[in-house]
Amino acid sequence: MASVRAMASTSLLYLINAKAAGSIKTLSRAGCSVCFRRNLSSSPSRLQSCMSAWVIDQYGTNGVLRYTEEVTIPTINSASEVMIKVYAASLNPLDVSMRGGYGAKLMKLRRDPFSAMSADNEFPLILGRDVSGVVVDCGSEVTHFTPGDEVWAAVPPWKQGSLAEFVTLTEYEVSHKPKLLSHIEAASIPYVANTALSALVNAGGLCRDNASNKRVLITGGSGGVGTFSIQLLKAWGAHVTVTCSQNAEGLVRGLGADEVVDYTAGDIAEKLETMDKFDVVLDGVGGDTEEYAMGLLKPWSGAKYVTLVTPLLLNTDSMGLLDGTLHAGFTLHSKAIQILPVVEAQFPFTQVPQAFQKLEQGHARGKTVVRVTEEDDEQTEELLQSSRLDTAESEQEVQETAKQN
Repeated sequence: MASVRAMASTSLLYLINAKAAGSIKTLSRAGCSVCFRRNLSSSPSRLQSCMSAWVIDQYGTNGVLRYTEEVTIPTINSASEVMIKVYAASLNPLDVSMRGGYGAKLMKLRRDPFSAMSADNEFPLILGRDVSGVVVDCGSEVTHFTPGDEVWAAVPPWKQGSLAEFVTLTEYEVSHKPKLLSHIEAASIPYVANTALSALVNAGGLCRDNASNKRVLITGGSGGVGTFSIQLLKAWGAHVTVTCSQNAEGLVRGLGADEVVDYTAGDIAEKLETMDKFDVVLDGVGGDTEEYAMGLLKPWSGAKYVTLVTPLLLNTDSMGLLDGTLHAGFTLHSKAIQILPVVEAQFPFTQVPQAFQKLEQGHARGKTVVRVTEEDDEQTEELLQSSRLDTAESEQEVQETAKQN
């Protein structure tokens, strides 16, 4: 039997090769060449130069979280980038780990390959991997989005996160948000969806065509990744067994779980060993689970054990995964549109530390979401009008320059 370890990190998810194109376009007219560089500073700069964000200035516990209104608004620095006005962000266990310094050296190196030779640090650092919001500006070569589009994304761990008013990503890291979902609902999905897809498909070898009648065990199945995985596997026709506490049984059964084992009632390993063997074990708990999980797999059948708790960011041998070619963002919409968002708790932007405390308590029943901007926000329309003005001015500048030549 094969043992495959998938790690709890978006570095396993973001197998993205998003190479930024240049920001200069050359126009040929009447035998002359006109070089025009679009104004890549973001349109929000017309209204303000700083934004609100939750940052950390050092690694540590919840006390290192700091609210500030003096973070410089991120600008569009390449032709393939989009700027997003953040409406909602959700927290993941990775945010707690990164707050404590998880993968710090590797992420610093990923952000700046020359950082190993400099004394510069990564602070202030903005956490938050999930985002749902509205595009307010685009680089000159963005083809899939325009200002005003509602989008969602999982922010790579080496980029500044979504616990801020604005975030800038490449268009390859962003998808159009399903219209049926609110920003709160949408923000609960991207990271866990990418994690589940990567763990079950890339590591577990499952897909729509081969999952029918496969037996899958999900330990800790009531959290974000677990609730998404249950629904995905049932849509593929798999038989799903879940371990969780008794008070979460109704939730996971409602999502489609076939069998539920209460880990608080007696020896969990002994209960699982009485069941038929599994084709895949998706472990979201770790610890003692690793000791008995291998014995739950079907022998001589290519069965796989996939864990979400081993620290990939600390394993430099796996860093090659960061620059793969799977455009996870473009496939997310079609994969997740029929999945029910499971939001356990919502917090206003002023209560981010409380949201972290909720996440750290464990025993999750879905996702914890932060409302960064209310959905009837008037500022977004002002930003969109400003972006349209930038575009109109740019087009006029090109025309006037062409006439002069």
